[in-house]
Amino acid sequence: MSEVRNAHIPEGLDGMRLDAALAKMFGFSRNQAADIIEAGGVTLGNRPATKSDRVQAGKPIHVEWSPKEPVRVIDTPVENLRIVFDDDDLVVIDKPAGVAAHPSVGWTGPTVLGALSAAGYQLSTLGAAERTGIVHRLDAGTSGLMVVAKSERAYTSLKRAFAEREVSKIYHAVVQGHPDPLAGTIDAPIGRHPKHQFKFAVTSDGKPSITHYETIEAFPAASLLEIVLETGRTHQIRVHMAAQRHPCIGDGMYGADPALSLRCGLTRQWLHAVRLGFDHPSSGERMVFESEYPEDLLHALDVLRA
Repeated sequence: MSEVRNAHIPEGLDGMRLDAALAKMFGFSRNQAADIIEAGGVTLGNRPATKSDRVQAGKPIHVEWSPKEPVRVIDTPVENLRIVFDDDDLVVIDKPAGVAAHPSVGWTGPTVLGALSAAGYQLSTLGAAERTGIVHRLDAGTSGLMVVAKSERAYTSLKRAFAEREVSKIYHAVVQGHPDPLAGTIDAPIGRHPKHQFKFAVTSDGKPSITHYETIEAFPAASLLEIVLETGRTHQIRVHMAAQRHPCIGDGMYGADPALSLRCGLTRQWLHAVRLGFDHPSSGERMVFESEYPEDLLHALDVLRA
């Protein structure tokens, strides 16, 4: 059954983008607000709205949407999910590929939350029901380091630290070709892909997104890069590198050469969260963790070097 809301734009939201205004007025996430707008569920005055519309104070707004079915966390052990650090406030894990951070519509595989729950971990209760304790995410096809909050204090502190860019997030990626220059910064806004539901793209009305990269090693057909994220948008590295015509090897969603991916034995993108650094929410001590490449990524490097 659809839900309907009729209201007038408050003075304090005058001039705000529609998707942001919806999130403020009705408690939607920005992604959920964008989905409702794209489905034609929002009318401003007497006309259908787009997410980049700016709202005007006092103007009527009509919103109609179908509430999403709740997504449950299912306890599912993940044998090769490694615990790197664990205390009363947080747990740092080394996530294998093929594991999502949390449950979502359409995902039927294992999740970090399900694996930790199956192992007996009690996590923070803050956050949406299907992602309690989650303060940042890795794509299901990306391996490497994640931190999950166990205490409420840790959740609040880590969410703030990520939002204020106080967390050091360093990735290694193997991309097709050789970026020119060999080191640089990609500053390009990222938003939802205009034609594909689960993809993202560089768009004029997207969120500010900044990626720093440096070449570590060059192969005849590819390059190993060290990447530092200044922002943390969904699929950011994959989108930015593909926009430079250097998609991650193995990343069919963003245009990787299937023949090269097959030769390297990859069924997912060559992308690994290799280092993670943050201030401990209780002690304030700076903590830095590192992760080694998993076997499938090492095999791909051996093929490229040969």
